[in-house]
Amino acid sequence: MSKTVFFDIDGTLWDERMNIPDSTIEAIAALKANGHRAFLCTGRARASVNSDKLLNMGFDGMIAACGNYIEMDDKVIYEKDLSCDMVEKIIRVLSECRMPVVLEGSTDYWIDDEGFEDDPYVDYLFESLGEHAHIIRGYEGDIRVNKFSADIIDGTDYERVKKEFSDDFLILEHEENVVEFVPRGTSKATGIKWLCSHLDIPVEETFAMGDSVNDIEMLQSVGCGIAMGNATPPVKEIADYVTTDIMKDGVKNALIHYGLI
Repeated sequence: MSKTVFFDIDGTLWDERMNIPDSTIEAIAALKANGHRAFLCTGRARASVNSDKLLNMGFDGMIAACGNYIEMDDKVIYEKDLSCDMVEKIIRVLSECRMPVVLEGSTDYWIDDEGFEDDPYVDYLFESLGEHAHIIRGYEGDIRVNKFSADIIDGTDYERVKKEFSDDFLILEHEENVVEFVPRGTSKATGIKWLCSHLDIPVEETFAMGDSVNDIEMLQSVGCGIAMGNATPPVKEIADYVTTDIMKDGVKNALIHYGLI
């Protein structure tokens, strides 16, 4: 019987330098050859999922922006944007609280031009997105985004930020003082449930692999939740199975363990 597998990207399919192990590429190809479906399921908004090496691995589609964007066969089948009023509030409050922000959309990103001097990820965004990366200050035009992230730096009034946005967003604290804001009621798990309903697939028949805090609900929602060997301790604690590290054939070993390849 055909199965469906959802793959996180960062820390699961590729490492911090965006290196994809050959064993992972081969494993996804074998998974597809065996008649199973494979989907990306990432916290990244769609605009920053633009690596040809990743996109050419044969995935059937993608859930991006923690469930707020879904595409299949290169067609957008679901998207949820933040309201204009909310975007205006985010820009105003985070500026007042000295918390540099990245507004993440399906086609473009909008980024603060101050406060990210020591953040290589922001340098990567400007380089990889090119004309689709905009500086927030002075920008005129529509800003359509699904979610946002921000950095805690010296002088950040993080307590006020949490107070202002905790009712509307799930606030996920990552390493290196990076904070991710996901609209409440949405997650990688809700994206999976929506897609399974759309495809008439039982969620209980699905698998998912991840490594970070925004993968926890996803791993708990599917039939088999798999944590990478390099996953954070909370992810490993809730997983049905813990595979090896990403660079020690983690994806391949997990798919072998469940008889998918």
